[in-house]
Amino acid sequence: MAQQADITAMRRAVALAARGLGATSPNPVVGCVVTDASGHQVGEGFHQRAGGPHAEVHALREAGVLARGGTAYVTLEPCNHTGRTGPCAQALTEAGISRVVYAVGDPNPQATGGADTLRAAGVTVEQGLLADEAEAVNIAWLTSVRQGRPFVRWKYAATLDGRIAAADGTSRWITSAESRADVHRLRAEADAVVVGSGTARTDDPHLAVRGIEGAVQPLRVVVDTEATAVKPGARVLDDAAPTLIAVAEDAGTTLTDVVRLPRAERGLSVPALLDALHARGVRSVLLEGGPTLAGAFVAAGAVDQVVGYLAPVLLGAGPAALADAGISTITHALRLDITETTRVGTDLRITATLKGA
Repeated sequence: MAQQADITAMRRAVALAARGLGATSPNPVVGCVVTDASGHQVGEGFHQRAGGPHAEVHALREAGVLARGGTAYVTLEPCNHTGRTGPCAQALTEAGISRVVYAVGDPNPQATGGADTLRAAGVTVEQGLLADEAEAVNIAWLTSVRQGRPFVRWKYAATLDGRIAAADGTSRWITSAESRADVHRLRAEADAVVVGSGTARTDDPHLAVRGIEGAVQPLRVVVDTEATAVKPGARVLDDAAPTLIAVAEDAGTTLTDVVRLPRAERGLSVPALLDALHARGVRSVLLEGGPTLAGAFVAAGAVDQVVGYLAPVLLGAGPAALADAGISTITHALRLDITETTRVGTDLRITATLKGA
Protein backbone atom coordinates (compact mmCIF):
# COMPACT_ATOMS: atom_id res chain seq x y z
CA MET A 1 0.00 0.00 0.00
CA ALA A 2 1.28 3.45 -0.93
CA GLN A 3 2.31 5.73 1.89
CA GLN A 4 0.43 8.99 2.31
CA ALA A 5 3.58 10.93 1.45
CA ASP A 6 3.75 9.13 -1.89
CA ILE A 7 0.09 9.89 -2.62
CA THR A 8 0.53 13.56 -1.71
CA ALA A 9 3.56 13.91 -3.97
CA MET A 10 1.90 12.18 -6.92
CA ARG A 11 -1.29 14.20 -6.53
CA ARG A 12 0.84 17.33 -6.73
CA ALA A 13 2.46 15.96 -9.89
CA VAL A 14 -0.99 15.41 -11.44
CA ALA A 15 -1.97 18.99 -10.63
CA LEU A 16 1.25 20.22 -12.20
CA ALA A 17 0.61 18.19 -15.35
CA ALA A 18 -2.75 19.91 -15.81
CA ARG A 19 -0.99 23.25 -16.18
CA GLY A 20 0.30 22.12 -19.57
CA LEU A 21 -3.11 21.37 -21.09
CA GLY A 22 -3.42 22.99 -24.49
CA ALA A 23 0.26 23.94 -24.77
CA THR A 24 2.24 20.70 -25.25
CA SER A 25 0.73 19.04 -28.31
CA PRO A 26 1.70 16.77 -29.94
CA ASN A 27 3.42 15.80 -26.69
CA PRO A 28 1.68 14.66 -23.48
CA VAL A 29 1.09 16.71 -20.38
CA VAL A 30 3.37 15.48 -17.58
CA GLY A 31 4.05 16.58 -14.03
CA CYS A 32 6.97 15.65 -11.77
CA VAL A 33 7.82 16.10 -8.09
CA VAL A 34 11.25 15.31 -6.63
CA THR A 35 11.88 14.65 -2.95
CA ASP A 36 15.26 14.33 -1.26
CA ALA A 37 16.57 11.28 0.55
CA SER A 38 14.61 12.21 3.67
CA GLY A 39 11.33 12.68 1.81
CA HIS A 40 11.16 16.48 1.66
CA GLN A 41 10.07 18.04 -1.62
CA VAL A 42 12.99 19.79 -3.29
CA GLY A 43 11.84 20.20 -6.87
CA GLU A 44 8.81 20.17 -9.13
CA GLY A 45 7.99 20.87 -12.76
CA PHE A 46 5.70 20.20 -15.68
CA HIS A 47 6.03 19.93 -19.44
CA GLN A 48 5.25 23.47 -20.56
CA ARG A 49 5.51 23.35 -24.36
CA ALA A 50 6.40 20.99 -27.18
CA GLY A 51 10.14 21.03 -27.79
CA GLY A 52 10.87 22.40 -24.34
CA PRO A 53 12.32 20.58 -21.33
CA HIS A 54 10.25 17.73 -19.97
CA ALA A 55 8.71 17.75 -16.51
CA GLU A 56 11.51 15.67 -15.00
CA VAL A 57 14.16 18.09 -16.25
CA HIS A 58 12.40 21.10 -14.73
CA ALA A 59 12.04 19.28 -11.40
CA LEU A 60 15.64 18.06 -11.37
CA ARG A 61 16.96 21.54 -12.15
CA GLU A 62 15.05 22.94 -9.20
CA ALA A 63 16.22 20.14 -6.91
CA GLY A 64 19.88 20.35 -7.89
CA VAL A 65 22.22 18.21 -5.80
CA LEU A 66 19.40 17.50 -3.35
CA ALA A 67 17.92 15.06 -5.87
CA ARG A 68 20.72 12.55 -5.19
CA GLY A 69 19.33 9.58 -3.27
CA GLY A 70 15.81 10.96 -3.60
CA THR A 71 12.53 9.95 -5.26
CA ALA A 72 10.94 11.26 -8.46
CA TYR A 73 7.15 11.09 -8.81
CA VAL A 74 6.08 11.32 -12.44
CA THR A 75 2.60 11.12 -13.96
CA LEU A 76 3.85 9.31 -17.09
CA GLU A 77 6.63 6.73 -17.45
CA PRO A 78 9.88 8.65 -18.06
CA CYS A 79 10.72 8.69 -21.75
CA ASN A 80 13.51 6.53 -23.12
CA HIS A 81 14.28 8.22 -26.42
CA THR A 82 16.01 11.28 -27.80
CA GLY A 83 13.76 13.65 -29.70
CA ARG A 84 14.01 17.41 -29.43
CA THR A 85 15.11 16.73 -25.85
CA GLY A 86 17.14 13.93 -24.28
CA PRO A 87 15.73 10.83 -22.56
CA CYS A 88 14.34 11.55 -19.10
CA ALA A 89 15.27 8.08 -17.84
CA GLN A 90 18.91 9.00 -18.39
CA ALA A 91 18.48 12.44 -16.76
CA LEU A 92 16.99 10.85 -13.64
CA THR A 93 19.81 8.33 -13.43
CA GLU A 94 22.52 10.96 -13.89
CA ALA A 95 20.94 13.10 -11.17
CA GLY A 96 21.34 10.25 -8.70
CA ILE A 97 17.63 9.55 -8.18
CA SER A 98 17.33 6.24 -6.34
CA ARG A 99 13.57 5.65 -6.71
CA VAL A 100 11.04 6.53 -9.42
CA VAL A 101 7.29 6.25 -8.93
CA TYR A 102 5.22 6.80 -12.07
CA ALA A 103 1.47 6.62 -12.59
CA VAL A 104 0.82 5.56 -16.21
CA GLY A 105 2.95 3.54 -18.60
CA ASP A 106 3.96 5.24 -21.85
CA PRO A 107 2.02 3.65 -24.75
CA ASN A 108 4.17 5.40 -27.35
CA PRO A 109 6.41 2.68 -28.85
CA GLN A 110 9.06 5.29 -29.65
CA ALA A 111 9.36 6.48 -26.06
CA THR A 112 8.49 3.49 -23.89
CA GLY A 113 11.10 1.47 -21.99
CA GLY A 114 12.13 4.15 -19.53
CA ALA A 115 11.21 1.97 -16.56
CA ASP A 116 13.41 -0.88 -17.80
CA THR A 117 16.32 1.49 -18.38
CA LEU A 118 15.97 2.87 -14.88
CA ARG A 119 15.85 -0.61 -13.33
CA ALA A 120 18.91 -1.64 -15.31
CA ALA A 121 20.72 1.34 -13.77
CA GLY A 122 19.82 0.17 -10.26
CA VAL A 123 16.92 2.56 -9.68
CA THR A 124 13.88 1.25 -7.78
CA VAL A 125 10.82 1.70 -10.02
CA GLU A 126 7.15 1.52 -9.03
CA GLN A 127 4.13 1.94 -11.33
CA GLY A 128 0.42 2.66 -10.94
CA LEU A 129 0.11 5.19 -8.12
CA LEU A 130 -2.95 7.40 -8.80
CA ALA A 131 -3.07 5.98 -12.33
CA ASP A 132 -6.74 6.91 -12.83
CA GLU A 133 -6.12 10.55 -11.91
CA ALA A 134 -3.03 10.79 -14.08
CA GLU A 135 -4.82 9.11 -16.97
CA ALA A 136 -7.75 11.52 -16.72
CA VAL A 137 -5.59 14.63 -17.00
CA ASN A 138 -3.68 13.16 -19.95
CA ILE A 139 -6.62 11.41 -21.64
CA ALA A 140 -6.39 13.39 -24.88
CA TRP A 141 -2.80 12.42 -25.63
CA LEU A 142 -3.25 8.85 -24.42
CA THR A 143 -6.31 8.41 -26.64
CA SER A 144 -4.47 9.81 -29.65
CA VAL A 145 -1.59 7.36 -29.19
CA ARG A 146 -3.78 4.34 -28.52
CA GLN A 147 -6.30 4.98 -31.29
CA GLY A 148 -4.25 6.89 -33.82
CA ARG A 149 -6.72 9.78 -33.98
CA PRO A 150 -7.43 12.88 -31.91
CA PHE A 151 -9.40 12.68 -28.68
CA VAL A 152 -12.84 14.22 -29.30
CA ARG A 153 -14.75 16.13 -26.64
CA TRP A 154 -18.27 17.10 -27.73
CA LYS A 155 -19.51 20.23 -26.00
CA TYR A 156 -23.05 21.53 -26.21
CA ALA A 157 -25.25 23.98 -24.34
CA ALA A 158 -28.97 23.32 -23.97
CA THR A 159 -32.09 23.97 -21.99
CA LEU A 160 -33.22 21.49 -19.38
CA ASP A 161 -35.51 19.96 -22.00
CA GLY A 162 -32.62 19.49 -24.41
CA ARG A 163 -33.14 22.40 -26.83
CA ILE A 164 -30.18 24.29 -28.22
CA ALA A 165 -32.31 27.08 -29.70
CA ALA A 166 -35.91 28.29 -29.77
CA ALA A 167 -38.30 27.46 -32.59
CA ASP A 168 -37.41 30.73 -34.34
CA GLY A 169 -33.69 29.87 -34.22
CA THR A 170 -32.69 32.30 -31.46
CA SER A 171 -30.20 30.89 -28.97
CA ARG A 172 -28.35 33.82 -27.37
CA TRP A 173 -28.09 33.22 -24.62
CA ILE A 174 -29.42 29.95 -23.23
CA THR A 175 -26.63 29.44 -20.72
CA SER A 176 -25.00 31.82 -18.28
CA ALA A 177 -21.99 34.08 -18.81
CA GLU A 178 -20.04 31.80 -16.46
CA SER A 179 -20.74 28.78 -18.68
CA ARG A 180 -19.70 30.68 -21.78
CA ALA A 181 -16.46 31.65 -20.06
CA ASP A 182 -15.90 28.02 -19.09
CA VAL A 183 -16.15 27.03 -22.75
CA HIS A 184 -13.13 29.22 -23.45
CA ARG A 185 -11.23 27.09 -20.91
CA LEU A 186 -12.17 24.01 -22.94
CA ARG A 187 -11.03 25.74 -26.12
CA ALA A 188 -7.72 26.63 -24.49
CA GLU A 189 -7.17 22.96 -23.61
CA ALA A 190 -7.90 21.76 -27.16
CA ASP A 191 -5.66 21.64 -30.22
CA ALA A 192 -8.59 22.23 -32.56
CA VAL A 193 -12.16 23.55 -32.32
CA VAL A 194 -14.55 22.10 -34.92
CA VAL A 195 -17.91 23.40 -36.15
CA GLY A 196 -20.07 22.65 -39.18
CA SER A 197 -21.50 24.68 -42.02
CA GLY A 198 -24.79 25.28 -40.21
CA THR A 199 -23.05 26.95 -37.30
CA ALA A 200 -20.84 28.92 -39.69
CA ARG A 201 -23.88 30.28 -41.55
CA THR A 202 -26.04 30.99 -38.53
CA ASP A 203 -23.54 32.36 -36.02
CA ASP A 204 -20.46 33.46 -38.00
CA PRO A 205 -18.44 32.17 -35.02
CA HIS A 206 -14.98 33.41 -34.11
CA LEU A 207 -13.89 30.24 -32.25
CA ALA A 208 -10.73 31.77 -30.78
CA VAL A 209 -9.96 31.67 -27.05
CA ARG A 210 -10.78 34.82 -25.13
CA GLY A 211 -10.18 35.78 -21.52
CA ILE A 212 -7.45 33.24 -20.74
CA GLU A 213 -3.99 34.75 -20.40
CA GLY A 214 -1.23 32.94 -22.25
CA ALA A 215 -3.58 30.52 -24.01
CA VAL A 216 -2.29 28.83 -27.15
CA GLN A 217 -4.94 29.44 -29.79
CA PRO A 218 -6.40 26.20 -31.19
CA LEU A 219 -6.79 25.46 -34.87
CA ARG A 220 -10.24 26.64 -35.97
CA VAL A 221 -11.88 24.04 -38.23
CA VAL A 222 -15.09 24.49 -40.22
CA VAL A 223 -16.59 21.43 -41.90
CA ASP A 224 -18.03 23.08 -45.01
CA THR A 225 -18.74 20.20 -47.38
CA GLU A 226 -19.94 22.23 -50.36
CA ALA A 227 -17.60 25.19 -49.66
CA THR A 228 -20.54 27.58 -49.46
CA ALA A 229 -20.77 28.51 -45.76
CA VAL A 230 -17.47 30.31 -45.14
CA LYS A 231 -17.33 33.52 -47.15
CA PRO A 232 -14.44 35.99 -47.46
CA GLY A 233 -14.60 38.27 -44.43
CA ALA A 234 -15.95 35.57 -42.10
CA ARG A 235 -14.77 36.07 -38.51
CA VAL A 236 -13.12 32.66 -38.50
CA LEU A 237 -10.77 33.83 -41.26
CA ASP A 238 -9.14 36.61 -39.23
CA ASP A 239 -5.60 36.34 -37.87
CA ALA A 240 -6.55 35.66 -34.24
CA ALA A 241 -5.89 31.94 -34.70
CA PRO A 242 -5.07 29.49 -37.51
CA THR A 243 -8.02 28.21 -39.54
CA LEU A 244 -8.71 25.17 -41.70
CA ILE A 245 -11.79 24.69 -43.90
CA ALA A 246 -12.70 21.06 -44.65
CA VAL A 247 -14.47 20.67 -47.99
CA ALA A 248 -15.42 17.84 -50.31
CA GLU A 249 -12.84 16.69 -52.84
CA ASP A 250 -14.96 17.97 -55.70
CA ALA A 251 -16.03 21.28 -54.13
CA GLY A 252 -15.01 24.54 -55.74
CA THR A 253 -13.49 27.22 -53.50
CA THR A 254 -11.11 30.15 -53.69
CA LEU A 255 -10.14 29.88 -50.01
CA THR A 256 -6.54 28.92 -49.34
CA ASP A 257 -6.58 27.21 -45.94
CA VAL A 258 -8.47 24.17 -47.17
CA VAL A 259 -8.28 20.41 -46.79
CA ARG A 260 -10.17 18.27 -49.28
CA LEU A 261 -11.80 15.12 -47.92
CA PRO A 262 -13.95 12.29 -49.29
CA ARG A 263 -17.70 12.55 -48.97
CA ALA A 264 -19.69 10.31 -46.66
CA GLU A 265 -23.36 9.38 -46.80
CA ARG A 266 -24.00 12.69 -45.03
CA GLY A 267 -21.39 15.38 -45.41
CA LEU A 268 -17.70 14.52 -45.13
CA SER A 269 -16.02 11.41 -43.82
CA VAL A 270 -15.43 11.93 -40.09
CA PRO A 271 -12.56 9.39 -39.92
CA ALA A 272 -10.87 11.14 -42.86
CA LEU A 273 -11.25 14.50 -41.10
CA LEU A 274 -9.72 13.14 -37.90
CA ASP A 275 -6.89 11.52 -39.85
CA ALA A 276 -6.14 14.84 -41.53
CA LEU A 277 -6.13 16.67 -38.20
CA HIS A 278 -3.96 14.02 -36.56
CA ALA A 279 -1.44 14.37 -39.39
CA ARG A 280 -1.28 18.09 -38.53
CA GLY A 281 -0.33 17.34 -34.93
CA VAL A 282 -3.84 17.73 -33.51
CA ARG A 283 -4.25 15.43 -30.52
CA SER A 284 -7.45 16.85 -29.01
CA VAL A 285 -10.60 18.22 -30.64
CA LEU A 286 -13.36 20.29 -29.09
CA LEU A 287 -16.46 19.60 -31.16
CA GLU A 288 -18.69 22.66 -30.94
CA GLY A 289 -20.75 22.00 -34.02
CA GLY A 290 -24.53 21.84 -34.13
CA PRO A 291 -26.72 18.74 -33.91
CA THR A 292 -26.06 17.50 -37.45
CA LEU A 293 -22.27 17.45 -37.13
CA ALA A 294 -22.52 16.02 -33.61
CA GLY A 295 -24.74 13.25 -34.96
CA ALA A 296 -22.20 12.43 -37.66
CA PHE A 297 -19.40 12.18 -35.08
CA VAL A 298 -21.49 9.99 -32.78
CA ALA A 299 -22.52 7.75 -35.68
CA ALA A 300 -18.85 7.37 -36.60
CA GLY A 301 -17.97 6.31 -33.05
CA ALA A 302 -15.72 9.34 -32.77
CA VAL A 303 -16.91 10.98 -29.54
CA ASP A 304 -14.84 10.16 -26.47
CA GLN A 305 -16.29 12.59 -23.96
CA VAL A 306 -19.45 14.68 -23.68
CA VAL A 307 -19.61 18.00 -21.82
CA GLY A 308 -23.13 19.36 -21.59
CA TYR A 309 -24.07 22.73 -20.10
CA LEU A 310 -27.71 22.52 -19.01
CA ALA A 311 -29.52 25.75 -18.25
CA PRO A 312 -32.59 25.97 -15.97
CA VAL A 313 -34.69 27.00 -18.98
CA LEU A 314 -37.61 25.35 -20.79
CA LEU A 315 -38.52 25.93 -24.44
CA GLY A 316 -40.67 22.98 -25.47
CA ALA A 317 -39.76 23.40 -29.14
CA GLY A 318 -36.68 24.00 -31.24
CA PRO A 319 -33.74 21.86 -32.38
CA ALA A 320 -32.41 19.19 -30.06
CA ALA A 321 -28.75 18.96 -29.10
CA LEU A 322 -28.18 15.80 -31.15
CA ALA A 323 -29.56 14.97 -34.59
CA ASP A 324 -29.64 11.57 -36.28
CA ALA A 325 -26.73 9.52 -34.98
CA GLY A 326 -27.72 6.23 -36.57
CA ILE A 327 -29.50 4.97 -33.45
CA SER A 328 -32.93 3.58 -34.27
CA THR A 329 -33.86 1.57 -31.17
CA ILE A 330 -33.40 1.94 -27.43
CA THR A 331 -31.29 -1.22 -27.27
CA HIS A 332 -28.67 0.55 -29.40
CA ALA A 333 -28.64 3.70 -27.27
CA LEU A 334 -25.19 4.86 -26.26
CA ARG A 335 -25.02 4.64 -22.49
CA LEU A 336 -22.74 7.07 -20.69
CA ASP A 337 -20.87 7.13 -17.40
CA ILE A 338 -21.18 10.51 -15.71
CA THR A 339 -17.76 11.44 -14.36
CA GLU A 340 -18.51 14.92 -13.03
CA THR A 341 -21.40 17.25 -12.27
CA THR A 342 -20.61 20.87 -11.41
CA ARG A 343 -22.57 24.08 -10.98
CA VAL A 344 -21.30 26.78 -13.34
CA GLY A 345 -23.12 30.04 -12.77
CA THR A 346 -26.80 29.18 -12.88
CA ASP A 347 -26.17 26.09 -15.02
CA LEU A 348 -25.20 22.48 -14.49
CA ARG A 349 -22.16 21.14 -16.33
CA ILE A 350 -22.27 17.39 -16.85
CA THR A 351 -19.20 15.50 -18.06
CA ALA A 352 -19.61 11.92 -19.27
CA THR A 353 -17.80 9.22 -21.20
CA LEU A 354 -19.07 6.21 -23.11
CA LYS A 355 -19.67 3.23 -20.86
CA GLY A 356 -16.72 0.89 -20.90
CA ALA A 357 -14.43 3.40 -22.58
